[in-house]
Amino acid sequence: MYSIVELKGVKCGYRCGYCGNEEGKDSYGMWSHNMTVQDYQDLIDRGWRRSGKYVYKPIMNKTCCPQYTIRCHALNFHPSKTHKKTLKRVNKFLSKGEMPVEKQDEEHEGEPMDSVHEEGIRPPPQVSLNIDHSEVQDVTASPDTDTTNSTPPTTPREDAAPAPAEKTSNVMPKPGKGADPSRPPCRKAKDIRKERRLQKDQQMQQEAVSSSPNPTPSKSSSSNQPKSLEEFITESLPNDPLHRLEFKRFLCDSPLEAETAPDGPDVGYGSFHQQYWLDGRIVAVGVLDILPSCVSSVYLYYHPDFSSLSLGTYSALREIAFTRQLQQQSPKLAYYYLGFYVHSCPKMRYKGQYRPSDLLCPETYSWVPIERCIPRLDVSVYSRLNENAQAGDARALKDLGRVLVLHRRTVMPYAAYARKRKGSNDEKEVEQYASLVGQTCAERILLYRA
Repeated sequence: MYSIVELKGVKCGYRCGYCGNEEGKDSYGMWSHNMTVQDYQDLIDRGWRRSGKYVYKPIMNKTCCPQYTIRCHALNFHPSKTHKKTLKRVNKFLSKGEMPVEKQDEEHEGEPMDSVHEEGIRPPPQVSLNIDHSEVQDVTASPDTDTTNSTPPTTPREDAAPAPAEKTSNVMPKPGKGADPSRPPCRKAKDIRKERRLQKDQQMQQEAVSSSPNPTPSKSSSSNQPKSLEEFITESLPNDPLHRLEFKRFLCDSPLEAETAPDGPDVGYGSFHQQYWLDGRIVAVGVLDILPSCVSSVYLYYHPDFSSLSLGTYSALREIAFTRQLQQQSPKLAYYYLGFYVHSCPKMRYKGQYRPSDLLCPETYSWVPIERCIPRLDVSVYSRLNENAQAGDARALKDLGRVLVLHRRTVMPYAAYARKRKGSNDEKEVEQYASLVGQTCAERILLYRA
């Protein structure tokens, strides 16, 4: 099975959706008639990205807002404080039905997970999902349908500040006798909460030991171990929550061919719609590419009634957990790709919070930890991220003659094609293409020649 692509050339001087520059964006593009998952894996590891069947690569040293491919190490990921708040907010809604009044999240909320729609091909609108292989209802809410309370019930917090005392006349208070020695001293709310957590951990540990057929002493207290992402996702959810959130996955239209492998994940490789169903009603859909080494997030769209739940962040965390699940079936599949990181656009820097993560060097196509990249990007929006001046592109074009082309339904190396087409003036174009995709892909992918 071959991947087949058709060059669309260079697109220069069009509007940038990040900074608003009307003529600041530049990119290479090609149309993918067919694509294997391994070829696409290799392409995104060279800075390419798909929007539908259109595959594009920013011209990094020319475009106004360079877009760096970013990947998260899913197995070592630890949620940040903001991520934990989002998970708790969703769990609170599911268990008690309390919908936040206002959105309390990063600026990226309300947008697709990736900005691929800015290449001129927009993601599906919110009002019509058109998902293959399933019947779904319109996600536009009826004006007379109210699925949640607009104002959450107020509950007292143990650390709430006391109500201000009413003003009285200017009368000096009587001197007191000080603290009552017969009563325990006042304690801070955070100390009380900490003590309760420790008691709860100890109780859970004792229950686990007592229920074990061969109890063994624990080397350290469970409270010293950080919670995993999966624990935060299911934290505080009762057995019978008020709302039930379910997930369904269906193959969707894509240039990627659905594939299976003996050592691959049970769901196979390819492009999927991951649907979020709330009490039998679809509220969000994420588009994912499951590839040999990663889960790549394409975009997310969701019902606006639930924007206060920060579904953009929540879906990313669920997708990281999904990546970890797939890795247990396919050891090589260990990364979560978030699309492009745009340091010059503050609104797009949120992707750098999913750590540990790497950025792709635009010159050597090697991965560099984001902590080492940010100081360089603070100085210049475009940077060669690899600090080794001697490092180069390991898959650089070495032999143009071995590039595969498809001409008149016949597969042939470019050397044979050039002999047949004496006087052809497309050598520079083919050479540019092969340099961009690299020697390995150029020898596997078929470049269509009319």
